[in-house]
Amino acid sequence: MLRPAAVPAVLTALMRAARAGRRYREPAGAARVPSLCSAAAPQPVIASKEPFPVELKADKTYGWCSCGHSKRQPWCDGAHKRAAPGLAPVRFSPSRDGPALLCGCKRTRSPPYCDGSHRGDEVRAAPVPPRA
Repeated sequence: MLRPAAVPAVLTALMRAARAGRRYREPAGAARVPSLCSAAAPQPVIASKEPFPVELKADKTYGWCSCGHSKRQPWCDGAHKRAAPGLAPVRFSPSRDGPALLCGCKRTRSPPYCDGSHRGDEVRAAPVPPRA
């Protein structure tokens, strides 16, 4: 365990503020350390400006590509690990067999299902990356 005298002044001030239930403020003139958490989250690319019609089986687990980089759209092929490390596939298991429309623009508010977001100006104006 560290002795209090060994703890830097900034850390001591932070611990005191936490105990008192106050928000921490840096002392005047203190060096500012950039936060590793403040980077913007990676944004998915638009894989398609239309939804993907698929046939789903009940209780089967699927992995929907949320980054837009997969070559097997709408399914994940692991491309996010290289192209968009902050994104992960959406794992889901439908409750019944049948057709579904899975989002291709990656802007849906109800992933993995299409909610019509592809009709918005942001998606319609955006370029679609070429597929190999």
